[in-house]
Amino acid sequence: MQYSLLNTNNNMAGNSFGQLFRITTFGESHGEAIGVIIDGCPAQLPIDMEYIQGELDKRKPGQSKITTQRKESDTVKILSGVFEGKTTGTPIAMLIPNEDQRSKDYSHNTDVFRPSHADYTYQAKYGIRDYRGGGRSSARETAARVAAGAIAKLLLKTQRIEILAHVSSVGKIDAPNVEITTAEEFLAVRESNIVRCADPATAEEMIEFIDSVRKDGDTVGGKVSCHIQNCPVGLGEPVFDKLHAELGKAMLSINAVHGFEFGSGFAGSEMRGSEHNDIFVKSHLGDIKTITNFSGGIQGGISNGMPIEFKVAFKPVATIMHNQQTVDAGGNAAEISGKGRHDPCVVPRAVPIVEAMAALVLADHWLRNRNAYIELEA
Repeated sequence: MQYSLLNTNNNMAGNSFGQLFRITTFGESHGEAIGVIIDGCPAQLPIDMEYIQGELDKRKPGQSKITTQRKESDTVKILSGVFEGKTTGTPIAMLIPNEDQRSKDYSHNTDVFRPSHADYTYQAKYGIRDYRGGGRSSARETAARVAAGAIAKLLLKTQRIEILAHVSSVGKIDAPNVEITTAEEFLAVRESNIVRCADPATAEEMIEFIDSVRKDGDTVGGKVSCHIQNCPVGLGEPVFDKLHAELGKAMLSINAVHGFEFGSGFAGSEMRGSEHNDIFVKSHLGDIKTITNFSGGIQGGISNGMPIEFKVAFKPVATIMHNQQTVDAGGNAAEISGKGRHDPCVVPRAVPIVEAMAALVLADHWLRNRNAYIELEA
């Protein structure tokens, strides 16, 4: 037996995210459990377990006819870092057991690479891979992020920062721009339908389309739009830790994400500066605002106090219920058929993941910004 010593770098580096508010996730799709360690959360933050579980319930499988039928309660348990309902300032360990693994569903691809999955790249990089549902590359890992993100959201709520996302498109079906009045009203409308679109009429069209795609044994992609309210001025670091760069990295780390744009996004490239510039004004409250928000709430990589707005594009789920041509580990031609339980469209369950990753970025930068400068006495 031979072991490769060529890769001597720290293979754990890619499992952690954040600087001051830092998380490290662990576990695989078909292992005993998945989980997360949170380091850097301030002490004495009240922990609402019902709220945390509610966030996980939005992501868990088996919710409706348009999601995977894998049945997981995603019941989270906090093992450390919380005492008498408050954080202690020490590392928070959170564990989510896997309850409904069907590893036999993947016995057909032990030596065959599934198209557009991570099978080939993991095998080439590590010389070994967990073929049961993709192992570490499975979107099951994102449940740990949602658990950590829920605590980050609780921290941000102490500063009145609200993160609100919804499904704004499925395939070529686009929802109109949704006007957000209050967070409560927005969430009530979004959670009133199984696709999590904040426009009820468009939601019905999306649901019908996703169900038809599912019956065809196929999949479809979509977009999640995110709106962050009450973000203070000053979050984000020059030059490489710009806030939009950090949000982009966070979103692109989510399984199946193929695009990220903030503010005017790609449409901004078609505008003139005279159209695109956000003009500053003094509001009736005495603070500085902008008339438009093409900057998406971020200028120079730093939040400017306006709502932060961005979109995240998800590709179609790679597993389809059709026979496809591929190759095996030896490079020989092979055929593979889709088996197991998979989402026909990932975006309804991706909404809480997008919110969680945004919360992790903002919590980290809110903590970092507290040391931005010192105030000297006059």
